[in-house]
Amino acid sequence: MKKKFVAVIATTAIALSISATSVASADNGKGKERLGSTLSGLVAKGTITQSQADAITKALADAKTAGKVVMDKNRAAELAVITSTLGITEEALKTRIKAGDSLATIAGAKKDALIAALVAFKTKEITDAQTAGKLTADQATKMKANLTTRVTERVNNPRPPRGPHGPKGQPAAAGTALRS
Repeated sequence: MKKKFVAVIATTAIALSISATSVASADNGKGKERLGSTLSGLVAKGTITQSQADAITKALADAKTAGKVVMDKNRAAELAVITSTLGITEEALKTRIKAGDSLATIAGAKKDALIAALVAFKTKEITDAQTAGKLTADQATKMKANLTTRVTERVNNPRPPRGPHGPKGQPAAAGTALRS
């Protein structure tokens, strides 16, 4: 029983430290190496078994895959809102974004309609997350507080040119949901 308790604590600590490290470093590919090394050390010490280490590795890989699926789905839904509001194709939108145009420039006279549509979309996402129990009412209220301002800033500002890590090797700017 004590070994199982220690294994649960170790698993939780590893998952939290890996998550924090991945977010902080935008996971430059070394997180998996560190995880493997950490788990190997725990197996060697007898804290966890190899099958537990394998289960942890699989669970983290599955969670990453599931997160990517959700993110891709949300990105596609947001793109659909933008393209339907502006009456343009996704290809045309991506071409203009890559050229350095802001959503406001692309929208032209439809800028206010685009902002309203994106605010409604994000508000629904927040409300749905709250309904699903993923957010508290307080968290949802805070997220909605300056939503119009944040969306307006995103619409008005062109996405900076960037490589795999953003401009000049920096992490990608927050709110740059449109990727090609």
